[in-house]
Amino acid sequence: QVQLVESGGGSVQAGGSLRLSCAASGPTYSRYAMAWFRQAPGKEREGVASIDSTGRTTYADSVKGRFTISSDRAKHTMYLEMNSLKTEDSGMYYCAEGVGPWSILQRVRKDDYHYWGRGTQVTVSS
Repeated sequence: QVQLVESGGGSVQAGGSLRLSCAASGPTYSRYAMAWFRQAPGKEREGVASIDSTGRTTYADSVKGRFTISSDRAKHTMYLEMNSLKTEDSGMYYCAEGVGPWSILQRVRKDDYHYWGRGTQVTVSS
């Protein structure tokens, strides 16, 4: 069973930066992608960014140019570098892993991802 553990959340003022990490353990697959999702109170969980096993990435329009997703396969860890944070970036951030073709996983839809972490809270204040 894949296990995912997020860390790095916290409170920051608008314009600041945070770096989230997701440590993965368990079986690995030849075709997979990892992603970050976020969920604000009262809102649907939305995809933020995804990265596949070859390093291809995709981003939600709302974070393009501000967030960077990366991974270190040797450490089995994924990262999300978040810069120029806005209050609307606040929420619980979840790490997820999906198994399948990139053509599907790059859409960063929660129903396509099978394994989830428990989340780390990000709060951006004005």
